[in-house]
Amino acid sequence: YLGLNRSRANFCGGGSISPEVVRFFYILGIPVFQAYGQTESSGLSFVQDLDHWEIGATGLPVPGLEYQLSEEGELLVKFDSVFVGYYKNEKATAETIVDGWLHTGDIVEFSDRGELLIVDRKKAIIITSGGKNISPSEIENALKDSLYIREAIVVGEGRNYLGALIQIDFDTVGKWAQERKIAYTTFKSLSKLPEVAALIEKEVERVNAQFARVENIRKFVLLEKELDHDDGELTATQKVRRSTIEKKFEKEIIELYGEAA
Repeated sequence: YLGLNRSRANFCGGGSISPEVVRFFYILGIPVFQAYGQTESSGLSFVQDLDHWEIGATGLPVPGLEYQLSEEGELLVKFDSVFVGYYKNEKATAETIVDGWLHTGDIVEFSDRGELLIVDRKKAIIITSGGKNISPSEIENALKDSLYIREAIVVGEGRNYLGALIQIDFDTVGKWAQERKIAYTTFKSLSKLPEVAALIEKEVERVNAQFARVENIRKFVLLEKELDHDDGELTATQKVRRSTIEKKFEKEIIELYGEAA
């Protein structure tokens, strides 16, 4: 595995990693540990202990780090390496550093042994019409564990149920269709097939069984194009630009709820 069998420790950062991916590498004898930090904190704030670690967690605080949670559950940190501020942007600096505490923008929890558990970005949390706070990334990651789903964007801000915009994995769904002699020519034509919609519906039902009823995906739409960095839908590191996508695919969201989004 590209020499990874000779490694003693492998660290992952920059975004949450699916527990299934961690388990996959663990079965291969390749332990993958998670770490947490930000540019604003000049490096690591939390890192997993090589001798005692939990799958799905993001580690213990580094020595000297002070941390606390805001009323909303946002992680606040104080450390010698926290940056002074944003260059020529006093407004952003004042919003990010308050009374010496760096507001990370991440909603978190802690495990029984004190390991950091990332819930979601504060700005990504969905508040339903019933006042429930929903973390979309956990549901999205569970959907993307499917071989047939490449991207998933959960929506439902101010709504009475959750919906999802789903991009199929062209290679695996295409192979699935070929094995069943189902004809298609392009990504769009494959995504529009009723057989593919039924396939993805089963995957959504499987994921729904893992979550509370309020976190279930009631309706979904299959995107007819692949999300692309050049179209402004993904960042340079292939992360979904949620606000851009919700604006760009407003028609699809209307389809989910049957009214203007």
